[in-house]
Amino acid sequence: MFQIFKKSQPKDEHIDTSLYAVTEGNLKNVSEVNDEVFSAKIMGNGYSIVPADSEQQCDVYSPVVGVVTTVFPTKHAVGIRMENDLDILVHFGIDTVEMEGKPFEMFVEIDDEVTPQTKLASIDLNQLREADKLTDLIVVCTSAKQVESMTLAPNEKVIVHEVVGNVTAKS
Repeated sequence: MFQIFKKSQPKDEHIDTSLYAVTEGNLKNVSEVNDEVFSAKIMGNGYSIVPADSEQQCDVYSPVVGVVTTVFPTKHAVGIRMENDLDILVHFGIDTVEMEGKPFEMFVEIDDEVTPQTKLASIDLNQLREADKLTDLIVVCTSAKQVESMTLAPNEKVIVHEVVGNVTAKS
């Protein structure tokens, strides 16, 4: 009844700030992506994973623990808000918006809670290649002004669900 006289409960200090591999492939810094908007970090800092050339289909999993805030009508990207209020964009391929969703099958919708075990989408990589599109799966933190720090693993082959970095919000 008189909640104002009670001590406030401490906030849950355990917030997962890890960035996970969204698929298996070659990890690279977003600055190495062959698209100026991403490589110049205009959208934010992050990473890319390039699936193996031999892959025909690619399942894409959430890079973070959070809630889906956006599923683009063209199915080429998903927005996720982390528990620390940082916004993450997962972009499927480069210049794929013009494909109007054809190579993408979505498995999430707005307000879905996600973890690194949550499949966001499945991509027909052959359709991307036939359309001369690069297959980079790009993960960027779009709330750059709120980021205190971001660390990424060195470029290497990664497996899905593996921790590849960390992002921390300013206090």
